[in-house]
Amino acid sequence: MGSALLTGWLGRDIDDTDVIVVEPSGGNFLQKRFNVPVINSLDELNVEFTPNIIVFAVKPQAMDEIVPKYGNFVAPETMFLSIAAGKPTDYFQHRLGDGASVVRSMPNTPAAVGRSITVAYRNDAVSDDQKFMATKLLGAVGEVAWVADESLIDGVTAVSGSGPAYVFLMIECLAQAGVRVGLDPNLAEQLARATVAGSGELARQSTDSASVLRENVTSPGGTTAAALDVLMGKNGLQELMSQAVLAAERRSRELSG
Repeated sequence: MGSALLTGWLGRDIDDTDVIVVEPSGGNFLQKRFNVPVINSLDELNVEFTPNIIVFAVKPQAMDEIVPKYGNFVAPETMFLSIAAGKPTDYFQHRLGDGASVVRSMPNTPAAVGRSITVAYRNDAVSDDQKFMATKLLGAVGEVAWVADESLIDGVTAVSGSGPAYVFLMIECLAQAGVRVGLDPNLAEQLARATVAGSGELARQSTDSASVLRENVTSPGGTTAAALDVLMGKNGLQELMSQAVLAAERRSRELSG
């Protein structure tokens, strides 16, 4: 996700000289790919260095080790932007300091193709200018929305953060179903991918609701109606999706502590 964001930033009006990547495990591949400075430790920075934005783009389980090292950078002019799941702003304030300006965000993997949807929350220390700056950065890879209640981020994580996996599973299942009715596996995969991608683009561009778009495809008594009788039946797709999102939201709350 960090690489996807960096790709979006460098593709906009952010100069590569304005970016420093800290990669403790070694970042030669990042340096070659993005042509940006990559360091292995904060010790390599000038002691007077004052960043405008620090982005935490590491796995949640690595945060306990990484975050406290950045406490010396807490200042009114520095904003901390996190894209880690399950880590609330209180988590960062506790480890950085009460004055830390923290934005918690939840992008999703379509950021890799500039089609992410990111939802963000800011703590009280984040200024309007910093919020604008965060919106600009996150908007480099897709749409951005903000919530005033941080607890909603768990629901966001369950719907859009994890959502691409649900869609990819649908592609898998649709392709496998195609094979069951006699299609060549390669053709079934092509049909499933193109159908989901095309339908998503139609939904994005259309002003009609998803329900109306569904109804437009469905002729009474036709093949689509027969399929929807199964998908919309008792314990069908709506119930399965609701249970899946509830499970993901519950897990996000558990990770938040």
